[in-house]
Amino acid sequence: MITRLLRNKDAVRATLELHQQRSKPSMLTNAELEKIEKLEALLEPCRYVTELLGGELYISCSVVLPALCHLLRVMEGCDDDPGYVLRFKAAFTADLSKWKESTNVQWLKMATALDPRFKDLKCLPRSEREAVWKSVKEESAQQPEPHRETEPDPPKKKMNPLLTASDSEEEGDPTSDMTVDRYRSEPSISMEDCPLKWWSEHTAAYPSLAPLAKKYLATPATTVPCERLFSLSGHIVQKKRAALSSTDNVTRLVCVSNWLKEKK
Repeated sequence: MITRLLRNKDAVRATLELHQQRSKPSMLTNAELEKIEKLEALLEPCRYVTELLGGELYISCSVVLPALCHLLRVMEGCDDDPGYVLRFKAAFTADLSKWKESTNVQWLKMATALDPRFKDLKCLPRSEREAVWKSVKEESAQQPEPHRETEPDPPKKKMNPLLTASDSEEEGDPTSDMTVDRYRSEPSISMEDCPLKWWSEHTAAYPSLAPLAKKYLATPATTVPCERLFSLSGHIVQKKRAALSSTDNVTRLVCVSNWLKEKK
């Protein structure tokens, strides 16, 4: 809206001058337009993040925390900012922080860690990174082993009580810890690469982490993709198409519309 107003400000001013005698509308002053221009530059990262999180053809859940970190960094005040810009940044940061507290931050942390693009967790403070990897190790240790059609295992021998009586060692699966450490040592992939494709190619190397990646990365960041489907269904089912009483027909038309869009 602001971009269109600034682009057409001369035409808007001329139109308002023609109707000034009847309705007496007032055009924004040059000082107000200058303020709007600075606000437009501040809101541009917000527009980019909004479109990024609302996408449906790529992974978006793991992008939330890096996007929030980017916005908070952009909204940091500096000495050259005028007073109204500082007030805007302070209000924006406070509102964004309040919204972040109401989200499932732990889920977002897990999704970010399991994304090969952001597994360095630079969007989090250093003091929080190890706790995230600890949660990944704990959840990966609970994953069932891959099904293998082999002979049943022989009965286990009785373990020496001296080996199990000590409390100095932490409980957990050392194999799972080694798997997570190997994943952390992997080089990060490019931002243009697909994380799900990477996990598909590395499922055999990380059998306990691949199901977690599918679980967390498959979650959309927002409900925008679902809302698009509801809007599309609303355009299909209307008065001119009152005969579409069957839900199956509506589902078929929605699928065809989606397939045609992807084909284009």
